[in-house]
Amino acid sequence: MTSKPCAAVHSLHHFTFSVPDIEEALRFYDVFGLEARMEGDKLSLRTLGHPHVWGTVRQLGDRKQLLYVVYGIHEQDLTAFRQRIDGLRIACEPHPLSDGQGLWFKDPDGIATALVVAPKVSPSAKSPPAIRIETLPGKGAAPARSQVARVRPRYLSHILRFTPDVPRMVEFCERVLGLKLSDRSADVIAFVHTPHGSDHHLVAFAKSHAAGLHHSSWDVGSIDDVGAGAEQMRAAGWGQGWGLGRHVLGSNYFHYVRDPWGSFCEYSFDIDFIPQGFDWLAADHAPADSLYVWGPNLPEDFIQNHEQPAA
Repeated sequence: MTSKPCAAVHSLHHFTFSVPDIEEALRFYDVFGLEARMEGDKLSLRTLGHPHVWGTVRQLGDRKQLLYVVYGIHEQDLTAFRQRIDGLRIACEPHPLSDGQGLWFKDPDGIATALVVAPKVSPSAKSPPAIRIETLPGKGAAPARSQVARVRPRYLSHILRFTPDVPRMVEFCERVLGLKLSDRSADVIAFVHTPHGSDHHLVAFAKSHAAGLHHSSWDVGSIDDVGAGAEQMRAAGWGQGWGLGRHVLGSNYFHYVRDPWGSFCEYSFDIDFIPQGFDWLAADHAPADSLYVWGPNLPEDFIQNHEQPAA
């Protein structure tokens, strides 16, 4: 069953956060397989062969901090969004470290948010698997370890944010951003998508005592890339994380790599896709069915907010 798309954001355009040491961030994201490049005093995060800047890293303070999030919209929806923002009286000045473009406002957690008229960069169809070369009988299928190609993510799938009030953030996403609930588990975690077509979640929210960025998730072309990416990071000294496993909600295969600031980067393969206008049946899942089908035990501090430690 389908419905006509409403005035809704179509993409997670980019996100910006700060870290104490930007050179360390450059090393981490370069090994992860992103096109990490210093541009003046900021670090830009691209994927191989894609000109779009998915993320920006700044150097501020003594711990990581989510600074602002930018969503892409269609030009014909600009007036509707401006009216929503003005009607709710949530408009704010552009973040001082941004380029100042777009409609700016604060979300319920106080995070600066912008809407910019821009081409759709979140996927409009399910990401295809990498081409697999069939192995002839009598030949080994696995490559020699020394010949494994470097894993390079293809695009930013989603981010997961901490919030002290998951239902409030979902309501905000629906009312202001035009996003739709994909799935949730009580008031502990929720996933939202765009009616213009996106992966199972464009943004997700996990309950914490404060706002923050838990992880960014990056699409790769195979389950083998997920495992090889984990090994790529281990060999460079970033061996802590969680995986290999498979999620229930979203269905993707995953491996999370712990970054130097206590949050994570996820290699993700084969996530569910919700086509444009499709009426996905959202459900409230039991905790046991909201995280993973199989994989290693969850690290004790996996859902700990290191960005804003509890008092």
